[in-house]
Amino acid sequence: MDYQSMLSWALPIGVGVAAFGSALGIGRAVGSAMEAMGRQPEAAGKIQTAMIVGAAFIEALTLYALLVFIMLQGKIGG
Repeated sequence: MDYQSMLSWALPIGVGVAAFGSALGIGRAVGSAMEAMGRQPEAAGKIQTAMIVGAAFIEALTLYALLVFIMLQGKIGG
């Protein structure tokens, strides 16, 4: 098996794993933030801000995986 066929299998799987992990991370972060806001409504603003910053970092990791996929996709053909 040459590297091109390995890339054609590994790249989509890698992006899928990154997206799945990101979905789990954001789901857990938002769920925990909602629970925390329910327990301490007076701190809802600070909790929400921290949750949004954390979600942005999680999404950035997924976008980096997509960027690597796009960069390496050119090595598959030819």
